[in-house]
Amino acid sequence: MSSKRQERKEEESNETRSTTITEQQFQREQQQQAVNKVLDETRDNIKKTTNEARKEIPQYTQIVNDYQENTIQAIREITDNYVESQKDILANSLQLWSDWTVSPRQLAENYGKIVSSFADNVVAATRVINNTIFANIDSVNTSVKHTKENIKELSKIGANTVKTFQQVSRDNIHNTTSS
Repeated sequence: MSSKRQERKEEESNETRSTTITEQQFQREQQQQAVNKVLDETRDNIKKTTNEARKEIPQYTQIVNDYQENTIQAIREITDNYVESQKDILANSLQLWSDWTVSPRQLAENYGKIVSSFADNVVAATRVINNTIFANIDSVNTSVKHTKENIKELSKIGANTVKTFQQVSRDNIHNTTSS
């Protein structure tokens, strides 16, 4: 009689353990599903944000184009105003220059060369500034690319570390229950 009671107790104990393990598995699955849902929502939010940012690219491209067009137009206007002011200076002070041994025509040519050189220098300086800006943009793009690759690798390292901890925990639990 006592062995039947003992068998029943063992069966009940086994059923309880089995039920507990099933409940634990169910809870783990629910937790995993909840985690997956949150991570999927996060991925969707990131995708939405990056798509919105991508839509703004034409606007940024237009801003850069407008900047370049405005710069070129400003250079043209600056040099035109400079040339006009030089014409006025030359016309009004021709009498002063006539006493020099240099002819007014030679003087005008010299001023023309100076104005031309000034305009060339402004255009060259603008080109240098633009090249610097574009080089910095290239540097940022390269940095973003490297960051993306590094984050991907760091994520793998983190995932592998978690897997290792999980395996060690399972092994410890298995060894403990086997003992």
